[in-house]
Amino acid sequence: MPGTRPLLIAVDGRSGAGKTTLAVELAALLREHHSVSLFHLEDIYPGWDGLADGISRYVEHVLRPLGEGRAARWRAWDWTRGEDGEEHVTPGADIVLLEGVGAAASAARPYLDAVVWVEADPDVRRRTAIERDGATYAPFWERWAEQEVAWLSEDDPSVSADIIVQGHRGPPSPRAVRLALTGLPSCAVLLAPERAGRRGLTLDHERIDAAPNTAELFTALYGESPAAVWLDSSDAATTGPPTDRNRFSILADAGGAFGQQALHRAGVTEISAGAVTARVRAPFFRWLDDVWGRRAVRLPEGFGCEFGLGWLGYLGYELKRETGGSDTSTPDGALPDAALVFAGRAVVVDHLEGSVFLLFLSDGRPDPERDDWLERARAAVEATAPATDRLPLPVPTFRTRDSREEYLAKIDLAKTEIADGNTYEVCLTTALSAHAENFDALQAYLRLRAVSPAPFAHFLRFPGFAVASTSPERFLKLTAGGLMRAEPIKGTRGRSADPAADAALLEDLRASAKDRAENIMIVDLLRNDLSHHALPGSVTVSRLCDIETYATVHQMVSTIDARLRPGSARAGVVASAFPAGSMTGAPKISTMDILDRLERTPRGPYSGAAGYFSLTGATDLAVVIRTLVVQEDDGGARLTLGVGGAITADSDPAEEWDEVRTKARGVLSALHSVFPGGSAAGRDRTVEP
Repeated sequence: MPGTRPLLIAVDGRSGAGKTTLAVELAALLREHHSVSLFHLEDIYPGWDGLADGISRYVEHVLRPLGEGRAARWRAWDWTRGEDGEEHVTPGADIVLLEGVGAAASAARPYLDAVVWVEADPDVRRRTAIERDGATYAPFWERWAEQEVAWLSEDDPSVSADIIVQGHRGPPSPRAVRLALTGLPSCAVLLAPERAGRRGLTLDHERIDAAPNTAELFTALYGESPAAVWLDSSDAATTGPPTDRNRFSILADAGGAFGQQALHRAGVTEISAGAVTARVRAPFFRWLDDVWGRRAVRLPEGFGCEFGLGWLGYLGYELKRETGGSDTSTPDGALPDAALVFAGRAVVVDHLEGSVFLLFLSDGRPDPERDDWLERARAAVEATAPATDRLPLPVPTFRTRDSREEYLAKIDLAKTEIADGNTYEVCLTTALSAHAENFDALQAYLRLRAVSPAPFAHFLRFPGFAVASTSPERFLKLTAGGLMRAEPIKGTRGRSADPAADAALLEDLRASAKDRAENIMIVDLLRNDLSHHALPGSVTVSRLCDIETYATVHQMVSTIDARLRPGSARAGVVASAFPAGSMTGAPKISTMDILDRLERTPRGPYSGAAGYFSLTGATDLAVVIRTLVVQEDDGGARLTLGVGGAITADSDPAEEWDEVRTKARGVLSALHSVFPGGSAAGRDRTVEP
């Protein structure tokens, strides 16, 4: 009688990559909660020319019976006599690890639940293999290697592997591989004990009474980190007492024992931790719901922030493919649809109380690297010396994606769609771009925050690119207790140094029927978005078309509140509201289709959301606007600045183009650049994002 089918995990890679050591150590870890069998393909290859035949034997005599819930019976190759030897049995178990070159061959993949591919440098592989097998293997290395090359030229498991391990890089990685396996949908049920252990962490902290310069603090701690996030309430010192919009700044990277990085592209999320990268083939918001949305930690006493460590980064506009929008084509070299770091440690600055919290996860074991980080963080918080000066930035020369004539023509097309009843409001965007040598993204952000401080400013850096934003707009806040809040901005006026003129600008905004109409349309859209997951009757508009004044702008802001319905998926709340209606128009889905036809290019991080997903189940996300994207390109950097505006039935195309010029002014002036074709000066009437 066939038994229960085991979980079949292949550990593949070229000879000498470290597969055997990894498989043996991984089996030992998995035996803590499961029965585990281990099969080595080297036992079944029929001689030094037997790679192809060995794979066939492996599939027929090992995988097929195991896949049917039966023990595998196979004959080991007698390398001394050069013929088949004794019969062996690989019994069924909860988990069977199958290790060796060809373990994940195309013929094997239909039987496998997960594939681990171990990669290593050729010179390291040869040395390791010879050291392991001695002189017996040395004469046959090239002979066997040629078979591997021939096989991989037609059938490369690394392309579709679920987990990639950089063999021989750093310390052994079986624990990281076990952690990665728990995140694969195919392994999630059986590896539930390991998943529970992953969540069995405590949040510890230290509090320091200090009010450090956050720019200097970030530079000192994370200035050289390849993946780091700074959620920066850069206007906290300019707007009076901080509020829930700008009370906290969060600084973190992907370092430490628990640090990870996640990049999502077109249905695949790659999660990297040290030498191990896992690929989860699932919609992004499904993956997000799996790794977030449950209360996994308790916040420290006296800590007013909802961030209790977790994921931080951005969700790009193209994730609209999962929320009702079309799946637009993405050019080669485009940035990820989403980029996040998991912070197992972070610095949180409370601008209201003048205090700093050092947060860190613990599993109860000694962690010398964490202790070293704590020492460095304390020193950075208490330091009084300014950060090291950086070299001057080059002055980029920007060009427009759409000429004035092309943009005006698109406005006319948008107005035609409105007249035909297909939409009410179209948030049409375009972009400026430039190429610059020796461009420092962090230095550029420091200039941006100085020129245009904002409550939801952020600097995000990942290998190969960075996002520098001075966003004033909250997209969505969800507390651990289930309170939801959206605060859309529609309607902005630039401030004047003359008090009378400044007051006139404020009153012009307050009395603007057009701005109120745009704002109210987005309020209605967001009320609908939040209602999908709200308790009936809990959706309220606590502010409608209110005016907020900041150092550089007056803004028309509304606030929509609601309470989360028990049992609702928290990632589903984000998905229901994404992307922000203030960056699409209304109604959202049909308008996104119109925008795809008009813009004909991905927006990338611009128009998406950025912020955190806390282990408490809370999130606070900003709309990614007033944002410079910096991407390494041709030995320098490619700079992109998205800009746009809301088109309604009564929009004047020429005024809308002037508005685009004005909206670009803040970022351009910080870089000492000008709008293509002249100065960046536009009308003072509006600098809406």
